[in-house]
Amino acid sequence: MCGIVGYIGTREAAPLLLGGLHRLEYRGYDSAGIALLNGGLPFMKQKGSVAELQKAFDASPARMLGATIGIGHTRWATHGDPSDRNAHPHLNAQEDIAVIHNGIIENYSVLKQELQGEGYHFQSDTDSEVLVQLIDRIWKIDPSLSLEAVVRAALRHVEGAYGVCVISPRDPDKIVVARKGSPLVIGIGEGEYFIASDAAPIVEHTNRVVYLSDGEMAVITRSGYQVRTIENVAMEKDITELDFSLEKIEKGGYEHFMLKEIFEQPDVMHDVMRGRVRTEEGRVVLGGIEDYLDRLKQARRIVICACGTSWHAGLIGEYLIEDFARIPVEVDYASEFRYRNPIIGPDDVVIVISQSGETADTLAALRAAKEKGAMVMGICNVVGSTIARETMCGIYTHAGPEVGVASTKAFTAQVIVLYMLALALSKGRTISHDEMRLSLKELSKVPEHAAKILELDSQIQQIADDYKDARNFLYLGRGYNFPVALEGALKLKEISYIHAEGYPAAEMKHGPIALIDEDMPVVVIATRDSSYQKILSNIEEVRSRKGRVIAIASEGDTEVARLAEHVIYIPQASAQIMPLLTVIPLQLLSYHIATLRGCNVDRPRNLAKSVTVE
Repeated sequence: MCGIVGYIGTREAAPLLLGGLHRLEYRGYDSAGIALLNGGLPFMKQKGSVAELQKAFDASPARMLGATIGIGHTRWATHGDPSDRNAHPHLNAQEDIAVIHNGIIENYSVLKQELQGEGYHFQSDTDSEVLVQLIDRIWKIDPSLSLEAVVRAALRHVEGAYGVCVISPRDPDKIVVARKGSPLVIGIGEGEYFIASDAAPIVEHTNRVVYLSDGEMAVITRSGYQVRTIENVAMEKDITELDFSLEKIEKGGYEHFMLKEIFEQPDVMHDVMRGRVRTEEGRVVLGGIEDYLDRLKQARRIVICACGTSWHAGLIGEYLIEDFARIPVEVDYASEFRYRNPIIGPDDVVIVISQSGETADTLAALRAAKEKGAMVMGICNVVGSTIARETMCGIYTHAGPEVGVASTKAFTAQVIVLYMLALALSKGRTISHDEMRLSLKELSKVPEHAAKILELDSQIQQIADDYKDARNFLYLGRGYNFPVALEGALKLKEISYIHAEGYPAAEMKHGPIALIDEDMPVVVIATRDSSYQKILSNIEEVRSRKGRVIAIASEGDTEVARLAEHVIYIPQASAQIMPLLTVIPLQLLSYHIATLRGCNVDRPRNLAKSVTVE
């Protein structure tokens, strides 16, 4: 959701904060602000992008200069519309306490009424402002308390999720941070420290970080940091070294991060498989689950919980695990899992999937499954994330940082991980050594196939130009390609704001066919597999109703060309491999339609990269 940055050291804080906010803007971009400790507490906040805040700062008075401590925030609105007054930081009436906050304070209405009854006046419509007023009230009662003591006391009144940073000239030369459900990272430099909601703004300054866990606070000064629980129990924290470089979060000559990340997929596919796929040996090595593999194989049932694009990857995982390993699999929306009182027990395995490892709904599903005694395994991209820490075992996707809000390379990385997991579960149980080697050999060719598909970019851009003004799209697929149809439709919705629906092709006759006319483009995934003839029949049904068909087809297929208005040819592969290939043209189609419509594909409206609140 929103982005947090903080700095304490010897350098000018404001440029570092603004630079960090630029790197975090994919997390929230409807307003931004900074507050600095400089004798007083000068602050600046602005509706709009970080660039707007930068302009305001460049024209700012001298009081904004010289500070070596500060905090900054870029917002994705939850409570209160995007505006200057709802932007963070929030300050008390005396303007000597500044708070930035990610998350949602669920009991803010009750707290706000209580504070208003005591004479407190609120300047914003946000839930976050309650925090600064609570801190102010506690400090008025006992001015001798330290900043960390009043923050700790205030947080004991709060219900909900938070990542907070607080500074005050009343207790200068420190930043107090706390976390519950919303990530915070401390970067450790030479005589300086950085705070952020993820590692993106930190990596250019240091690769040594400490991840706070839920229920932890930290007091950060120029001489070091101390981590304690909200209950004031000291904690020892391990230092993690970041495994990515600054260049990986730069555009690298591409117009948008999304396009860069689409084109990174062949390399990402190599990275996901590196050291894990042993083709000649006929085995998969997944170190993160090696000690738990027997228990995974003995599962009565596997339940996959995820949201959005990760949920679509989970659907493909269901097909793969049932196909290869013959273990029953269910796929649940994580956002619904804990509310429907699921029947889960010790013989079940719950797999949670999240790019960030911080998705609030997925974390809630994880914790609900653990309470019911299930073994919980994680698949995520971010080392040190909450899912990585709270699951019993797991697999990192190694997709590298994904900045574009609409997920692309993370999806293909997740599918490859699920493919490898399915094969690992099947070894010695359901498939022979030779079958394993053949499956791994085909998987190892996927990066080469993906690179070949990316060469079709200009062709797909031309197709996009024909459909950029469409108001609705229908995506159809069968078998393994049904989840890809869902993912293709989601990508178009996310970044172009065109209404799109994905369906199993056979379901078209059960309702959606009523929508088809000459104004309804239909994207059909029509690769050669066991349902190929059926999908051709579906295309015939669309054409007979004047629908315009864009087909994704296997190389050499002439029948589809006879029926479809446009055909995008991809290399032939097995049904199990095909989702990794068919999704790439759909990513490019969505990207080009969105850019032709003038949409900001990296920052689509109303969306944020990591959904850390319900």
